[in-house]
Amino acid sequence: MPQTDLLIIGAGPAGWSCALTARQRDLSVTVVAVDAEQGWLVRAHRIDNYPGMPGVSGKELLSCFRQQALDAGATLLSGVARQVSPLGDRFMTLVGNEIVESSAVVLTVGTARPTTLPGEDELLGQGVSWCGTCDGMFYRGKEVAVLSAYHGGVEEAEFLSKLASKVDYYTMNAHALPENPPFALRDGKPKSLARSADQRIILTTDQGESVYDGIFIFRPAVSPAKMIPGLALEDGFVAVDRRMQTNLPRLYAAGDCTGHPLQVAKAVGEGNIAAISAAEDLQRRSSKSPK
Repeated sequence: MPQTDLLIIGAGPAGWSCALTARQRDLSVTVVAVDAEQGWLVRAHRIDNYPGMPGVSGKELLSCFRQQALDAGATLLSGVARQVSPLGDRFMTLVGNEIVESSAVVLTVGTARPTTLPGEDELLGQGVSWCGTCDGMFYRGKEVAVLSAYHGGVEEAEFLSKLASKVDYYTMNAHALPENPPFALRDGKPKSLARSADQRIILTTDQGESVYDGIFIFRPAVSPAKMIPGLALEDGFVAVDRRMQTNLPRLYAAGDCTGHPLQVAKAVGEGNIAAISAAEDLQRRSSKSPK
């Protein structure tokens, strides 16, 4: 099981700023992201209001942030952070199909708020899953569907194909697909999920209905409230104090996910504050621990 002092979820300006400052405070740091070059900043052709770097492109700016943090010793872990669970004085975070253990967590997830399908929330854990490795064994020899919004769903579907008798693959957003996959590619955009009379799952698409024993759904991001039950929000953004502390101990947030203004300079500053706060809190806790 990977272990780190500080787990940062999101690889934008706030995340890399947080990672750099945390490394300067001698914390081990892991940054989790599906793709380190996703988000609005990469698509920005020119940025003129970031101090000291006039006329830089968003991609160049983000690349500079990332390289400086990696050179300082931060580690990048590719994957989707699906669930964060506080357990005593540690956090257990499900990233892709593995658990990462950390002493503190910083959310720098931007403004992405994936919308679930009608019926998805109600059926989650009751025939609907977000993790193939976690729940695939329950569908050995059964018929399942994979609904995927990004390329990560392909690997999950390949894994499920080794267990299930049938795997149908539906794309929710365009992404690269293999030429000869071990699963069936299906037309139709998923619209909703419902329970059938025989306790299976009805998938409704714009092409009609199909019934499965289980449905696996994969997106490149999970909204903070679904990732961390009990996390306080304000107007849809993560609620924080001036130390970037959320309502949960040793869980911080920074950048666009904390609200307006959605600016690079604000994100970088908040990431810096979150790292300092985490380092102070972990040091305080360590000094109180029995020798």
